[in-house]
Amino acid sequence: MAGTGRRPNVLLITCDQWRGDSLSAAGHPVVRTPNADALAAEGVLFKRHYGGAAPCSPARACLYTGLYQMNNRVCRNGTPLDARHGNIALHARSLGYDPTLFGYTDVSLDPRLLAPGDPRLQSYEGVLPGFTVRQLLPEHQKQWLSWLKQQGIDVSAGSPGIHRPLEDHADAVTEAPPAYSKDHTPTAFLTGEFIRWLGEQEQAAPWFAHLSFISPHPPFIVPEPYNTLYDPAEGPAFHRAESWRAEAQSHPYLAYDLGGQKRARFRPGAAGKVHDWSEDDFRQIRAIYYGMIAEMDAQLGRVWQAVKAAGAWNDTVIVLTSDHAEMMGDHFMLGKGGYFDGSYHIPLIIRDPRHRKAAGGSVDRFTEAVDILPTLMDLLGEAPEPHLDGCSLRPFLSGGTPAVWRDAAHWEFDFRSIADGEAERHFGIASRQCNLAVIRTKKFKYVHFGGGLPPLLFNVEADPGELTNLATSPAHLSTRLEFAERLLAWRAEHLDQSLALAELTDNGVVGYVGSRQ
Repeated sequence: MAGTGRRPNVLLITCDQWRGDSLSAAGHPVVRTPNADALAAEGVLFKRHYGGAAPCSPARACLYTGLYQMNNRVCRNGTPLDARHGNIALHARSLGYDPTLFGYTDVSLDPRLLAPGDPRLQSYEGVLPGFTVRQLLPEHQKQWLSWLKQQGIDVSAGSPGIHRPLEDHADAVTEAPPAYSKDHTPTAFLTGEFIRWLGEQEQAAPWFAHLSFISPHPPFIVPEPYNTLYDPAEGPAFHRAESWRAEAQSHPYLAYDLGGQKRARFRPGAAGKVHDWSEDDFRQIRAIYYGMIAEMDAQLGRVWQAVKAAGAWNDTVIVLTSDHAEMMGDHFMLGKGGYFDGSYHIPLIIRDPRHRKAAGGSVDRFTEAVDILPTLMDLLGEAPEPHLDGCSLRPFLSGGTPAVWRDAAHWEFDFRSIADGEAERHFGIASRQCNLAVIRTKKFKYVHFGGGLPPLLFNVEADPGELTNLATSPAHLSTRLEFAERLLAWRAEHLDQSLALAELTDNGVVGYVGSRQ
C-alpha cells in the first residue's frame, strides 16, 4: 500500500448466479478457476458464504444495504427500495469516492420520489442511488449489441435471440456456440469498458468501481473454446429424488416451483418445462454453465492484469462475490429461489493488500451478503453503523477470529406476485404470507413458511442433498421447536434498528440514530 495515507481503491465485483461450490479453490472436482484462485491466494476465501435472498433485486438489496430482507423489504424484482436506506454507493460517496458502475444493480427506485410519468417507474433495472454510471448493461443489452454491430456481427436477432446456438436443433440441448466469439461476450465488453475507464484515473486519487457481470446467469450458452471445455459426463451427482414427481410430492411449494419452471428462460426458443429434460440434458447444460464460469474467470484475469498494469494492484481492495447461486440440475431445477442451499451458497473472496497475515487462507465460519457493506466501511476507516444486520469481516482478513460470531446462516425468500397474484391464487393466501425464512447451521436446516405451509427440517450433515424432511418425525420434534425458536429470536433481534437504538431523554437523544439519506 502506498505510504501516502490515502484510502485504497475499491473494486467490487459481482458475477451473477455463480454457485459457491464452483471454484477450484473451494475444491470443486471439475471446475477450474485459475484467476479467482489467484485472488484467493492473495486474499481470503470464505467457504460458507450465503446470499440473503433471491432473485436478483432482493439479493442485491441485502448486499448493497447491509440489511436483511425483513428490513430492506425488497421482496422481488420490481419491489421498490425505500429511499431512507443507506447503501454501499452512498457510503462510498460520503467518503469522497465517486463510485462508478459497470453493468447493473437491479434496483427499483422509490416511486414516492419520482414524478408519475418518470420512465424509471417502468423498470426494475434502476441504478442504486449514489452510483455514477459509466457503462450500463441491463437485460435488453442494447449497449452490448450496438458494440457488437460495430464489430461486424449480425445483431438482428436482438436479445435474448442472439444467445441461441448457431446450429439450432429445436429442443435438443447441444454445446453449439452463439454468433459471437469469446472476445465479444457481454463479459468481455464490460471488462473492456472498465479497463478503458481505469486508464483515465489519476494515480493520486482513490477510485471505487463496481463491476457487475451478468455471467454465468442464463441463457446457458458460451462461445468456443469454453463450450466444449468440460465433459458432460464429468461432475458430481445431482442432489435429487428419484423423479421430479417425487420431488413435487415432498412439499407444496416445491410442487409449485417445479411446475412453473419453463425451459425458454434458460435456453431461448426451447419449449416445455425444465423438469422434463433428461439426465443427459441436465449434464450438458451443466457443462455449458461450467464453461461460462471459465469464460468469466478468463475475463477476471484481464481485470487483474489491467489493475497491475495501472500500478494500482497494491492499492486496491478487491471483493469478488455473487448475488445468489444456481440450482443447476439439483432437484430437477435450474435458476434460483426457494430454500435449497444450491440457490444461496455463493463465492466470496476478499483481498486487501494491507491485510496479508491471512493471505491464502480460508474461513469456514458462516458469512452472509449483509456483511459486505460493514466490511467495506471498516476497511475504509469508518465504523459500521450499528443498525446494520451484517458484521465486518475485517478480523478474518487480519488472521484473527471475532470474539462473537454467528453459528448459522440465514436467508429469506418471498414469492408474492403483486402484479398478477399468481402465487396468492395458487396457495389461497395473502401476498404478505407468501414467504419463507431459513436458518442453517452445520448440522441442521430449518425452513419456516408463511400462510400455513408446512415447515421443513433437514439434517444437512447426514443429508446434504436435503432430500429427507424430518419436520414431522417424532424423534426430531424437539429439534424443530428449537430451530423455530432460534429463527424467531433472530428476527426479533434484527427487526429494523435504525431508531430503536435511541431514546429521547431529559438530556436529549441518547444512543444511535440512523442517518436519513
